[in-house]
Amino acid sequence: MTIEDAGPPGIEPEPGPEAGAAGPSAAGTSAAAVAAAGGEIGRASLWDDAWRDLRRRWVFWGSVLILAVVSAMAAVPRLFTAADVNQGCDPNDAKAGPSGAHWFGTDLAGCDYYAHVVHGARPTLLIGVAVTVFALLIAMVFGLLSGYYGGLLDTLVARLTDIFFGLPFVLGATVILVAFPSHGVWAMTLVLVLLGWTTMIRIMRGQVISVRDADYVQASRLLGASDARIMARHILPNAIAPVIVVATLNVGNVIVGEATLDFLGVGLQYPQVSWGLQLGQAKDSFIEDPHLLIFPAAFLSATVLSFLLLGDAVRDALDPKLR
Repeated sequence: MTIEDAGPPGIEPEPGPEAGAAGPSAAGTSAAAVAAAGGEIGRASLWDDAWRDLRRRWVFWGSVLILAVVSAMAAVPRLFTAADVNQGCDPNDAKAGPSGAHWFGTDLAGCDYYAHVVHGARPTLLIGVAVTVFALLIAMVFGLLSGYYGGLLDTLVARLTDIFFGLPFVLGATVILVAFPSHGVWAMTLVLVLLGWTTMIRIMRGQVISVRDADYVQASRLLGASDARIMARHILPNAIAPVIVVATLNVGNVIVGEATLDFLGVGLQYPQVSWGLQLGQAKDSFIEDPHLLIFPAAFLSATVLSFLLLGDAVRDALDPKLR
């Protein structure tokens, strides 16, 4: 409104008939629109945008479908086969090819190979997910603390990370497992966690350092927020996205590492079952009995590829520059 439109001081301009009729309705409509827009803006977040982007990607849904099937095999193998592991084996029927009675054939001991493949999903997937979860927790705690406080704590964490980062993954795990030959799933998990946390903690520490001096963090600190609240409410949510992407990719890498150790004979041992063990048993008879290698290799490759594609999809969805 200009000075001319305002009229003389002390005299309120009377609304015309059109303004009086449309004024309350227009104001209500505008207020409702602003409230609705404000609500949408208030609810918007990086994760909401990422989910909307992921829902449109067929790669995401394909990976989720494959991983859902493998997870069901690992959690409830009875849904897929009624046969138990290493039971009902007939040595006279060893290394038989696929048939109506044995969909994937039989193994070296005459056991149903389809049942072995189904039951082999549990240790493979359990080790991959457990190692990644524990490594992610280590990265979140120590990467957050060292990146936020800096100083001596940051130096100690950085140097310790460099030491473990210099250890070869497969070679280091092989040396440890050979030294302690009596081991199972949780011993394998412990060894792989010991050697597999370095990448995520480096990324977490770098992300925390990049956001700890941001304006919103400084404002929260000036308002009297404690360090724990600042880290939990402001720094962690803005630093965790790249670590989640790496963690998703890491599951596939851990599964490959576990299968490699089983293949070399230093991982899980018979009578346990895993896809890596099946590959190790099939390596000497691939030409004569290719089914012993093809089926576990196909399931292992599909699982690892699904985790890698899922990680790529999540990375693209969380990074607006890649959309």
